[in-house]
Amino acid sequence: MPDLTKLASPLDVGGVRIRNRVFLAPMSGITDEPFRQRAYAHGAGLVVSEMVASGELAKGRAGCDLRIRHSGLPVHMVQLAGREAAHMAEGARIAAGEGADIIDINMGCPAKKVTGGYAGSALMRDLDHALSLIEAVVGAVAVPVTVKMRLGWDESALNAPMLARRAEQAGVRMVTVHGRTRCQFYQGKADWRAIARIKDAVSIPVVANGDVGSPAEATDILDQSGADAVMIGRAHYGAPWTAGSIAATAAGEAASGVPASPQALADYVISHYEDMLALYGVESGLRQARKHLGWYLDRHATGVADDRRKAILTSFEPARVIAVLREVFSSAAEANLRSAA
Repeated sequence: MPDLTKLASPLDVGGVRIRNRVFLAPMSGITDEPFRQRAYAHGAGLVVSEMVASGELAKGRAGCDLRIRHSGLPVHMVQLAGREAAHMAEGARIAAGEGADIIDINMGCPAKKVTGGYAGSALMRDLDHALSLIEAVVGAVAVPVTVKMRLGWDESALNAPMLARRAEQAGVRMVTVHGRTRCQFYQGKADWRAIARIKDAVSIPVVANGDVGSPAEATDILDQSGADAVMIGRAHYGAPWTAGSIAATAAGEAASGVPASPQALADYVISHYEDMLALYGVESGLRQARKHLGWYLDRHATGVADDRRKAILTSFEPARVIAVLREVFSSAAEANLRSAA
């Protein structure tokens, strides 16, 4: 078994120093500025923006500026999605102009609204076209470019090793691989051993992704994949400290800032809610925050009464939501505070 302490060591990505090897995955509609700031404060080595559509960014569509805005963290990484080389290049230039230190290309998203536009993991069905996008982005910016992919479109086309090898030849400085095909979506178990084939195909860092949410799982994915780092996504639902807690365990340290009492958890959730309202404005913010509030309730207050939950998730009055949140979390039993490990 590999030594988990590997994850505590820094990683160089095209000259950009990453403080440890436990990363927050980009997640659309989730890893916005308030979420990334929390994950980084807890100790995640690298945090990535939610996916930004390059065409919309290039055309100046409303809302894109918030997705690429520099959040003040030491490393600002922006993920772009798209299928037009000109838009991808222009989006990369815009993101770099806003201070992006690393540009990531999304070739792994399985969502039908993305693959239906021949972007995301649909690009793995046409590697020549995928490479044209990579070359356009690498040629457009001076900052490191990375790629996030899946094992392939389906079990008959497990071409991630070939894509990774060609991406490295085109100048990509790191690849992340989710251990499922596009057609699996998130069903079944991620195939961590399959990621080893990508690791064998390239000399640049490989990041393993899929079904990791604990130090034990991080150890297992390293063992089976041989990867250089791990990236964690859905395990952060209701627990923005997950990556940081695993990184702390790897370093033999205590996790930073994890709420340790019902009162601390109430303060934490309310602060997150207020930061989202400040970023998006009240009308949009209270709607976008509801999924996070639901995850906090699911993870830490499973016994909340239906009327309390409904008040939190449907009210259009922030003061009312905050009052009920404080009531629910402050009265929660210590046993309902689940460990992030």
